[in-house]
Amino acid sequence: MPCTGHTLQDLLVSARNHDCLTVGVYESAKVMNGDPDSVAFCVLATDEEFEWDIALQIHFTLIQAFCFDNDISIVRVNDMQRLSNIVGDKSVELEDAHCVLITSPAEGSWQPALEELHLFCAERRSLSEWLPAVSLPKR
Repeated sequence: MPCTGHTLQDLLVSARNHDCLTVGVYESAKVMNGDPDSVAFCVLATDEEFEWDIALQIHFTLIQAFCFDNDISIVRVNDMQRLSNIVGDKSVELEDAHCVLITSPAEGSWQPALEELHLFCAERRSLSEWLPAVSLPKR
């Protein structure tokens, strides 16, 4: 759904600009363990290079289970480099953008985009698609 991809991108950019992102599998696990109520949305990213990385797949399974148990909406994107470009600082190359959390969004400012993404996830779950895929726009 291209519209969903644009909504996700806009939300990620806004969260980055307000310093409300956690990037990285281990950093995300720390936030989820320490303050799960602060997590508003989760994005998992992989690409062909990491498709067969067993350790990463185990982390993904644990993150997904945590999100399901804590009613956190979660999506998958298949272009880690594009996600890294969206959430990263232009001067620093991100090594681990496999998991990105949107945390503690300001009331009202991101609600429409978050609601749209939550509805998208709920619709996909009703179709038994537990980890819906979203395509990020190319630029």
